[in-house]
Amino acid sequence: QVQLVESGGDLAQPGGSLRLSCTASGSRFGIGAMGWYRQGPGKERELVATITSAGSTNYADSVKGRFTISRDNAKNTVYLQMNSLKPEDTAVYYCKATIKYNIYWGQGTQVTVSS
Repeated sequence: QVQLVESGGDLAQPGGSLRLSCTASGSRFGIGAMGWYRQGPGKERELVATITSAGSTNYADSVKGRFTISRDNAKNTVYLQMNSLKPEDTAVYYCKATIKYNIYWGQGTQVTVSS
């Protein structure tokens, strides 16, 4: 059974940085695209960033220039480096992975940006 486990969520001050990690386990197949999504209070879940198995990336306009997505295929892990954090980045961040045409989600990790 495939599982995605996120970590790294925390309380950060505006202008600060956090690094999220998400590791996939239990798959017999290679992992395709991976990504980060977030859901803020009273909002719908939205795309933050995605990365293909070849390393091509895509970002939401709201995080371009501040967030960087990367992955380590040998570790089945995707990262999200978040810099210059803003209060509006406060949300539960979810990891998503596509494996053999199936989509898997992590349980989410809370990021709170506040002074």
